[in-house]
Amino acid sequence: MKNIFDKEITNEVIKRVNLLTPKAKANWGKMSVSQMLAHCCVTYEIIYTDKHPKPNAFVKMLLKLFVKNAVVSEKPFTKNGKTAPQFIISDEREFEVEKKRLIAFMIKTQELGDLYFDGKESHSFGKLSAKEWNNSFYKHLDHHLTQFGV
Repeated sequence: MKNIFDKEITNEVIKRVNLLTPKAKANWGKMSVSQMLAHCCVTYEIIYTDKHPKPNAFVKMLLKLFVKNAVVSEKPFTKNGKTAPQFIISDEREFEVEKKRLIAFMIKTQELGDLYFDGKESHSFGKLSAKEWNNSFYKHLDHHLTQFGV
């Protein structure tokens, strides 16, 4: 899996984001391109803001047992997979606003680097290695950019 903490890889992914247009159509799924960008921002909102409440201990245990490996492994996401409620974007979003937010989050994450994330507590899965963080970041972005053909 490509290393999102590498500046060249981050720039490569940003180039893909910049290929999107407000009229881009998904190859699968129900989200508009603006909703997809907002959906991708949720990953970073959970890390950098208090916008999303933490799951309680029981839910966190279930997430660690049944969801964590699907998110942090190198195995690609399946099309039309289930998503957590906080990731569901049902209202329409402004394309340029969401695109700029996502790119800013990606740059911040890359600049903080893998050492910042190694052993960092995940909202839902407990402490993750830098590799697990990388897999979750890169795999999610790649999945949705592929969804929209870039």
